[in-house]
Amino acid sequence: MQHLLFMNAPTAMLLIDPTNNLILQANDKGQELFDLNNDEAGNILKAQPVSAFFPDCLEQLIHFTQQVLIQKEAWTSNLSIKVNNQTIHLEINASKVDENILMSCQNSVKSFARYHQAIVESNYQSGLTHWRKNETAFEEIERQNQLLLTAVGDGIYGVDAQGNTTFVNLAAEQIIGWKREELIGKKIHNVMHHSYPDGTHYHAHDCPIYAAFNDGEIHSVDDEVFWAKDGTPVPVEYTSTPVTEHGILIGAVVIFRDITDRKRIQEKLLNAIDEIDSLKRRLEMENAYLLEELNADFNYHQIIGQSAQVQHMVQQIELVGPTNANVLIIGESGTGKELIARAIHEVSERKGRPLIRVNCAAIPADLFESEFFGHVKGAFSGAISDRVGRFELADGATIFLDEVGEIPIQLQGKLLRVLQEQQFERVGDSKTRSVDLRVISATNQDLRKLIKENKFREDLYYRLNVFPIQSPALRDRIDDLPLLAKHFIDKVCTRINKPQPKISLAQMHLLEQYSWPGNIRELENIIERQIILAKDQKINFDILTKQNNDVQLTTRKIVPSELMSAIQHKALEKTNIEQALLHCNGKIYGADGAAELLGLKPTTLASKIKKYEINRHHHKI
Repeated sequence: MQHLLFMNAPTAMLLIDPTNNLILQANDKGQELFDLNNDEAGNILKAQPVSAFFPDCLEQLIHFTQQVLIQKEAWTSNLSIKVNNQTIHLEINASKVDENILMSCQNSVKSFARYHQAIVESNYQSGLTHWRKNETAFEEIERQNQLLLTAVGDGIYGVDAQGNTTFVNLAAEQIIGWKREELIGKKIHNVMHHSYPDGTHYHAHDCPIYAAFNDGEIHSVDDEVFWAKDGTPVPVEYTSTPVTEHGILIGAVVIFRDITDRKRIQEKLLNAIDEIDSLKRRLEMENAYLLEELNADFNYHQIIGQSAQVQHMVQQIELVGPTNANVLIIGESGTGKELIARAIHEVSERKGRPLIRVNCAAIPADLFESEFFGHVKGAFSGAISDRVGRFELADGATIFLDEVGEIPIQLQGKLLRVLQEQQFERVGDSKTRSVDLRVISATNQDLRKLIKENKFREDLYYRLNVFPIQSPALRDRIDDLPLLAKHFIDKVCTRINKPQPKISLAQMHLLEQYSWPGNIRELENIIERQIILAKDQKINFDILTKQNNDVQLTTRKIVPSELMSAIQHKALEKTNIEQALLHCNGKIYGADGAAELLGLKPTTLASKIKKYEINRHHHKI
């Protein structure tokens, strides 16, 4: 009898084994719904896996069977089967039978239709008057709903449980360009939500809007696009809310908003933030660079000396400094080429920005390009972040390339491009960056010889050597030795907190006799060493006479007849100034003036003319 009741039950009945994923038995309705073949006892003639009938909602099926096994019984309307390529949405009541599950399945579309048919019959049986009263109420509610839907500024549309459009408000039409009649009854996902912003396919199973009427939860998304009728993507944020009736999910309502303006503002804000971050990183690098420079203990633009060579060099600095011309400083190592570069920068219009210094002799060959132009993250092994190069750091300022002859020949072409076009790319980056900078370079090598040896580009040489300045060796400006020695003694004693020693005339004579192959740098080092060793506040330079191989002494003997008294020296200087004035027709300042001819500052020459009571008007031709 029980078997007869099972086989003739009015709903489709299936007995399944969830552990082995098999349909064990099915009644007549179950056989019809699932297209199965049974024997008279309801046993399946051919074993069928349960999952084969639920390909589109396998995850929900597993969740549902687990719920039945734990709670003994459960109900769902979220499952659908696929039979003969047809999708059938089901309502399933299930209970646990031993270790198996008995499922009662109904077509949810037919159940929904029967439910509404029951309501219609109930209204009909209540009488015509009651029905008209309900109809009037429904019409008023519908009218009010339409007014509300039309008045709101957000787009609103509804979909049924199959994803077909049920209504669309005016704001939605205006945002996406589709008319209401073009959308009603169609699967709206296929019309305007079919692709991601990059154009790849957006499957309906992944759509949060569809998920709302499958899982009964509210889904909010703030960064997707709806595709307008003209094919353009409209950035939107939306909320999909499930709609239920008597506990049954019947669809969803979607409220969305065009966020194009917001995205544009966000993009501008992000660009502004990136620019601020870039400026911040640059300022941090400049501050670190300036701190490094301060700690390096330079004399900045203080060039010490009054010799003719120094006066001529200072005059050249004053001439070229205010321009943007590239300068090549030539001189032996240790002559103070960097001080000359700093002096040029300090008298230029770029002095408000730091002088960016690059010691080309200290950079490994494989890191030159990164040091000069920077790199992006991942450009090479060890590039764990973006890095700003020295040329980019020098934008709007001056870059000093010390020992420029050490730059590899393969990089000189890129350096030439920066000098010609003021443009470059970071290592590993395709973005071209523009800079406004001035280049001051220095070398102790013979660049013309390097050009002949194909170690230096001739075109780069002419780009760098727009205005050459010679940095004189210390042996060529021995007259400046007393001033330099005093300066370094003051500097060293202040730093090590020692009283200043005195230099005798004999010791100064030793300094003047020495050839100084290491130039000013060697002078500073020897003075510091001897101050540390000094006793009784007397400094001694006898060590210079003991430098056999490293130090060469000039021992020219001066005979008394070669000496000149102070009076003779003044008379000779006065005569020399008068001859210069006569040659320049009494002109002191400017080109072809006596000051330029004598290698003196015009103010210095004017002071000497006043000192010697010379009337320059008497020395005109």
